This record gives sequence, C-alpha cells and structure tokens, in this order.
Amino acid sequence: MPVQDLARSDVVTAPTDTPVSKLAEQMANETVGSVVITNDQTPVGIVTDRDLALRCVAEEADPTELTAENVMTEDLHTVTKDAGFFEAVGTMSENAVRRLPVTNEDDKLVGILTTDDLEELLADEHSELADVIRAQRPPYE
Repeated sequence: MPVQDLARSDVVTAPTDTPVSKLAEQMANETVGSVVITNDQTPVGIVTDRDLALRCVAEEADPTELTAENVMTEDLHTVTKDAGFFEAVGTMSENAVRRLPVTNEDDKLVGILTTDDLEELLADEHSELADVIRAQRPPYE
C-alpha cells in the first residue's frame, strides 16, 4: 500500500521564523503533537511538543526570543508519497521517529504519516481478520 493512501494531507506547517509560542498555540488548536517547518512548501524541519519541552522549558530559555528555527529538529527524515508501507515503517524505525513528513517528486510536502496513524491502520486490519476468523469457526456449544 503506498504511503499516499495512509498519510494525512492536512499537515500543520509554519515557516522558520514562527515564534515558539505560536507553534505551541498551533499544536493546541489543531490537537497535534508537531508542526512541520517549511520553506516554500519544502519541509526543512519539525518541531514537536517534546522539542518545546526540552529545548525551551528544560533549558529555561526565554520563549519570547525563540523561533521554530531555534528549536526545530533539522535532521528531518521524509518519505515519498509513492513509497510503500514497509519502507515508511523501516524509515521510522531506523531513525527512531514517530512522525514522517511525506513529499512528492519535487520534495514538496504533501502529507504526514505518524505512528498513531499506523496503529489505527493495524487495529482496523486486526478487526477485519477477527471477523473472518469468527465467520469461519464452528459455534461454541
């Protein structure tokens, strides 16, 4: 199954000069744990709720002086929309990331795939499999 069929297309994004308070506000308003930082629709980093906790609060930094560029993870791992499920999971596993921005052939952001999305997919698949098993087994007496 291609990643484009699994990924969410409604990605929360912001430019590098966005104040961290605005990023936190976006996360709260959109009920997400990350904001993909873009430059002309190309993902250049990601800021997670954990980044805000560790790079702002834990370091006792002045949040009024920080922008996305100061706290974002720049070593961004992405996957193309045509990649398969196993490639995406492998990329997440190898790089210990829970969120994977999805790009098109021009490296422009088209979606995001998260471990929560994958868990939901697997739960749905398990439910379908359970229905098949229930339909094929003899009734209990």
